[in-house]
Formats: sequence, structure tokens, C-alpha cells
Amino acid sequence: METRPGTRAGPGAQRGVLLARTAEAFLVLPWRQRARVGAKSPATPRPPAVPPLPPRGSAPPRAPEPCRGPRACRRADRETPGGGRRGMATRARGFSLLRGRLGRGPVRVPGVAERAWRGFGSSGRRHEAIIISGTDMAKQIQREIQQGVESWIALGNRRPHLSIILVGDNPASHTYVRNKIKAASAVGICSELITKPRNVSQEELLDITDQLNMDPRVSGILVQLPLPDHVDERTICNGIAPEKDVDGFHIINIGRLCLDQHSLIPATASAVWEIIKRTGIETFGKNVVVAGRSKNVGMPIAMLLHTDGEHERPGGDATVTIAHRYTPREQLKAHTQLADIIIVAAGIPRLITADMVREGAAVIDVGINYIQDPVTGKTKLVGDVDFEAVKKKASFITPVPGGVGPMTVAMLLKNTLLAAKNITC
Repeated sequence: METRPGTRAGPGAQRGVLLARTAEAFLVLPWRQRARVGAKSPATPRPPAVPPLPPRGSAPPRAPEPCRGPRACRRADRETPGGGRRGMATRARGFSLLRGRLGRGPVRVPGVAERAWRGFGSSGRRHEAIIISGTDMAKQIQREIQQGVESWIALGNRRPHLSIILVGDNPASHTYVRNKIKAASAVGICSELITKPRNVSQEELLDITDQLNMDPRVSGILVQLPLPDHVDERTICNGIAPEKDVDGFHIINIGRLCLDQHSLIPATASAVWEIIKRTGIETFGKNVVVAGRSKNVGMPIAMLLHTDGEHERPGGDATVTIAHRYTPREQLKAHTQLADIIIVAAGIPRLITADMVREGAAVIDVGINYIQDPVTGKTKLVGDVDFEAVKKKASFITPVPGGVGPMTVAMLLKNTLLAAKNITC
């Protein structure tokens, strides 16, 4: 066997190299000649399957001493340079290359080849889902928005400005608005808060939106939902100029979304779509279940996922099933057990349990529910998914809190910057 200066090869490595070279020589032959590898052919000479002899004058490789029993053979192989586990792995690779091409599959060498070829998931242990941190992802997006704001201002443009209208004294709404104002300030977007009592009239709210529509310094307008019962939310949302509708609820923005055209996309739906894209979850040809059919969350999410990826506003090319409050639980379970991706925005605590999720599915929880902790007696925030149980079967999962919520705020700020540039994408 040919050796390089200063190196020695043991019998285990020699046999492995010979097998590998034999396999390589076999693979380069035309397929008609593979049945007669040993035949002599003047037209297409067979590449040498055995390496040339060492040059004259060089010391021939020392022959291994005869082994006395299997234990002695294994010990001698370990003590020989190039032997032991490394030599066994080399021989296994040589056999695998040859037999794998012949369609017989790789050769399994116990203790070595099993580790070499064992793939993810075949070890017998089931790994828990990757928990998607919406908080960390939102911070990254906010850094990108901050850079965009600075670049926009450096070109001599006005700083983006967000106006928020808050009606009533709903504690959750006040918390959401504080988070939005804080996040806007962090990325360099100006903001103002307009508060009104719960008994404010619908006409007064429309007057406020009209004034903000005509104000050139205002880039985006947001009316915090829900509104009191005597105020029609659809009327108020349609009262905002479409180009300043950073929530994406105006009928024109919804219509453009459904037609796969560029528009200001509803922030929560945009957050779910951004999580899927940045996480690398495949949607093309996949089965998706969206539990929830609201016009602000469930419907826009379904539109983003099922539409054509080659259109003006690319979609996910997925097969989407929409469930809602009147979908029987057993029917919902039948759909979710077939789903590659489950998106839950139903507002029902722990609606999705472990028995409803297939192994390896991606689960995105949009739900926001306040329940009383049976142990501490305190109120806590939970989603629509039984997180602890489902994470043992899913491949990806978002927590509540810390999942879709922070991403929704980030996508709202992104819409504000887009509105300031008077472009939509």
C-alpha cells in the first residue's frame, strides 16, 4: 500500500482505504460495464481498484503478527496506528459507499456505524419543542425599525408619528397601549395618546379620526379595541385613512390583503406570518389549521398562509382549514391531528391539548386569557394551548406570554414606519 512520508497505516485503515477506492472505481464506470468489472476492455480500461505497490527501495509495510483469538485481534487492532475505531469506521464507509450504490443500503457495524448513520429522532428519545421567543425576535425587528427610522430622518424627512385613541378604563387596553408607546419611543417613533371616557359618542370619535387624517405630522392612527357596545368598531376603523391605518383594519386594506396586493397588514396576523418566516417553518403544501375566524386575526392569518407565493404580496401556499366556536371538538381534533401547523386564536383557555397535536407539528398560540391559578389563587395569563403538555409533541411552539404579543407590537411599529414613507409592502 502507498504511504505518505512520516505516516503509518495499520491493517484496519489499509483495508478501509482499499474498500473505499474500490467503491470509487466502481462508481466511475459506465453502468453497462459494472456487470463485467473483471473483464478486459481495450476501449474503456477499468480504473485500478488496488493501489500501486510501493516504489523500489522503500520498506514494505510490516505485516501484523498473527492473533491468537478474537480478544487478541481486537487488542492488536487498537494498538496499531490507524486501527481501532478509526479503522472500523473507515472500513464501514467503504462498504457503505459500495453497497449503498448497489441499492442494498449502508452496512451497519455495531457500535460504530450505528452512531455514524443514526439520524435525528431515531435515538429512541423524543425531544421537546423549540420554544420560539417572541420577545427576542421582536427586539431584533425593533432594531431593524430603529435603523430604518434613522435612515428615513437622515434623508431630511419628518420623524414618524403614531396617534393612539384609547376609550374607557379597560385595564388590559391600558396595559397594551403603554407597551406600544414605550416600544415606539425605543425605536425613535413619536407617539401621542388621546383618551376618552367610556360614554364618548361615535360621532366624537369620528371627528377625532377626521382631524388626525388631515394632520400632516401624523403618520399612523390606531384606535385601541375593544370599544364600548354603543360604538360600532367597523365604522370607526373605516373612518381612518387607509394609508394611516397601521392596524390594517380598514376595509380597503382588508380587501387588498384578500386580493394578494400590498397593504398594511393587521399587526397580529403579520406577527404570526413573520414568526413562521423567521423561524423557517415550511408552509408550501402543508396542512394548516387556524382555530378562530375573527376578521382582525383569524381571517387575515388564513389569507396570508393560503395565498400564492408568486403573487404581488406573496403567501404561504398552504392548505388552510378554519375552525371556529361552532366546530365540534371531535371534528376540530380530527383536523388538528392532520395539521403540520396549528394557529390558535379562539380565546378559549387550553383549547388545544396534547392529544390533538401530531408529533412534530408547529403550534402558534395567539390566545390571551386571564384565569385564576388554582394553586396560588392569583390571576395569570395563559393562551389557547396547553403549553406544558403540547410542547412535548410539537417541533415549535410559542409561549404565552412572550410569544405573539411582543411580535404584534413590533409589527405595528413596522406598519407605522411604512405609513410614514407612504408606501405599503
